[in-house]
Amino acid sequence: MSEHTFARASHLSEMEAESIHILRETVAEFANPVMLYSIGKDSQVLLHLARKAFHPAPLPFPLLHVDTTWKFRDMYAFRDAFVARHGLRLIIHRNQRALAEGINPFDHGSQKYTHAMKTQALLEALAAHGFDAAFGGARRDEEKSRAKERVFSFRDRHGQWDPRRQRPELWNLFNGRVDAGESMRVFPLSNWTELDVWHYVLRERIPVVPLYFAAERPVIDRGGTLLMVDDERMRLRPGEKPELRRVRFRTLGCYPLSGAIESSATTVETVIHEMVNARQSERQGRLIDHDEEGSMELKKREGYF
Repeated sequence: MSEHTFARASHLSEMEAESIHILRETVAEFANPVMLYSIGKDSQVLLHLARKAFHPAPLPFPLLHVDTTWKFRDMYAFRDAFVARHGLRLIIHRNQRALAEGINPFDHGSQKYTHAMKTQALLEALAAHGFDAAFGGARRDEEKSRAKERVFSFRDRHGQWDPRRQRPELWNLFNGRVDAGESMRVFPLSNWTELDVWHYVLRERIPVVPLYFAAERPVIDRGGTLLMVDDERMRLRPGEKPELRRVRFRTLGCYPLSGAIESSATTVETVIHEMVNARQSERQGRLIDHDEEGSMELKKREGYF
């Protein structure tokens, strides 16, 4: 083993140990935790760590998927197959009022759509089940407002976040005290990077949605963003015509709001190689991050994941 390979293996083991400690600490401190499951690579890594943390017992909490109904079809297929294969408890929650009103990413814009189908839906689900801690797969390196988050991120009775009222976390000591109605978002992957995640996926052979790997897919180029036409609901603008291009996704969300990148990476190894040479942000293709100045921080203050 080369010195570099040894250092990487040691680094991943340290990150794994830290995350498992956070998972166990949360289960010990809170009465009713849940793990948010978005089906992406970070969710897969977090779920893998949780299964390791409590092996051989089953997970001591359910998974929660806040379903906008606009995820890629491959994501739904992957979710259902993975959950069934491993006998996991999965709660699927949709904002039924917003669905009845026909809220969608085309007519209502990404901001209103995200607030209704993600933020409100998440707050509904957490309140309905009385969850007092919610694990998430967010990492500090993803986006500037996420860099401000603590590992234990306090939410008030309305599920809202105030970045000025965060609790100090010294020497990995976490303050999990909450009063009735308050809750905590917990981020065991806070200190991981995108590259760490992929190296861990490689080391542990963690399955991920095939959309992360390059293949010929029907896309349109909308203002420089490559959007995949995943089903008949995609609304094309005048002059737009889907064409087959070899693309993959670095981050997955609702398909009308998730941009692909052109790529030839078809394996985890080649994805890592591509990333080492990448010069653009992982979330460059997430349109909801850029629909207004300070967008993600405003969403998080309102209760967004």
